[in-house]
Amino acid sequence: MKTNDDQFFREAVSRICGSDNIEKALQECFFFLKHYIPMNQVILNIFDNTTNMAEAVVRVSDDGILLDSIIIPYTRQVKKDMEAYTSRSKRVWMVRRLGDYEGTRHIAEKSGTADFPGVIMDLDLDGRIIGKLTIIHGKETRFSEEHLRLLEILNTPFAFALSHHLKHREIRRLKDIVADNQMYYQEELNQISGGFVIGADSGLKPVMEMVRRVAHQDSPVLLIGETGVGKEVIAKALHRISPRSDKPFIGVNCGAIPESLMDSELFGHEKGAFTGAAVRKRGRFERADRGSIFLDEVGELKKEAQVRLLRVLQEKEIERVGGTETLSMDIRVIAATHRNLEEMIRDKIFREDLYFRLKVFPIYIPPLRERILDIPALVSHFIQKKSVDMKLGIPPSIAPGQIDKLMEYQWPGNVRELENAVERALILYNGQQLQFDGLEASASAAPASPQEAPAPTSLNLDEAMTQHITQALKTAGGKIHGPGGAAELLGINPMTLRHRLKKLGIPFGRAARKNYGPQRP
Repeated sequence: MKTNDDQFFREAVSRICGSDNIEKALQECFFFLKHYIPMNQVILNIFDNTTNMAEAVVRVSDDGILLDSIIIPYTRQVKKDMEAYTSRSKRVWMVRRLGDYEGTRHIAEKSGTADFPGVIMDLDLDGRIIGKLTIIHGKETRFSEEHLRLLEILNTPFAFALSHHLKHREIRRLKDIVADNQMYYQEELNQISGGFVIGADSGLKPVMEMVRRVAHQDSPVLLIGETGVGKEVIAKALHRISPRSDKPFIGVNCGAIPESLMDSELFGHEKGAFTGAAVRKRGRFERADRGSIFLDEVGELKKEAQVRLLRVLQEKEIERVGGTETLSMDIRVIAATHRNLEEMIRDKIFREDLYFRLKVFPIYIPPLRERILDIPALVSHFIQKKSVDMKLGIPPSIAPGQIDKLMEYQWPGNVRELENAVERALILYNGQQLQFDGLEASASAAPASPQEAPAPTSLNLDEAMTQHITQALKTAGGKIHGPGGAAELLGINPMTLRHRLKKLGIPFGRAARKNYGPQRP
């Protein structure tokens, strides 16, 4: 009995377009089409010209939806077939053995259907093939011209359904990118703390002068200093006052990434580039485009990774692992190391050409023992910050003489060690005056520098807090709330800050703004 084409078309389309879920839609269509065309499996493929990959998006059989995705590179012959598409008169044709046709061979082999006959239909929009629909049955199946005719009636609905799926997938991908960026940016923002650098007008004043000098250039910067001196804080401050401040700041700990994952982490990878690469992933460089990338512990990079980094710095281009597309990068590179790179060059561990690429503008960050005047403000900052993080309520005070003890200690672990010491004291002396036990009074181990000579003999917590808050007000030009205000820089509520200003007797308000000078960039 001859099929009623209009009824067949309407019922098939209602199933093809009946769900946003393409797996469910194809399954419904599969069971409907079985009444008209012999089949026990149908495969929907897509072609991605950006990655030169073919993917079996959906496979449906009598047993249900097959969830294992098949991704393969498509060959020159497949590309040639696709380019010649416009010269073909037929969009639907039969093959006696799917393994003999180049366009389906790889996926047929992967799905175990290489020896089966099949019907193949090119799905095209605007003269461009976007995928294929393959119908498969047992080895003895004979497809007829009527089967091909019925399938061709559904070419446009299938093409539109696949196009809709691809657009939906692209939207999901872009949403993932936005969510990914938000996660990274929020992570960075949580650590930037408004860009306020404690010691910017004292122990780190020469450093910040260098930072301001280079911030508006795109030249690479190499931060040099011992572990724990705050190289990342300086890198973020540099980014914050640069023209790229509203763009991403992406940090990379070069010593923490396994060598086997280095390329993927830095440059990203395409879907199917290697086992486990189920989706395309953007690397750190791609995330940092138009912003800044911070390469911490760059001296830990292996020689192979140094070569690839050098190429990026020279060409300002990257390629994702498994991809062929070259991506141009507009990035400010800030590198940091605690190691002696010149000595590593002599030992042939670090490339000299990469060193000179990175060392366009070196900035030395002094250790904490060379800027002990910053210690009271740092202690005050860490007490406030840790009290909030640890939900301790009102920040505790410091026992008499403890600031002197902290300023006498040599701090081999620098600012990071000081932060840990504050956290430890908060845990040990819960709600009581803080004491810093276990520190070796090693002031005699190294003579004080001229800068350290005028250090005060004692500084209680209120005095340290006054210095810290006053510095924030100077940076904010006397502004308390809003973007760039002192409250934002200190990471506290504006009402809380006003209360502390009154308690400490620090002048504020419009009348006092002239005392603090203009707001800094």
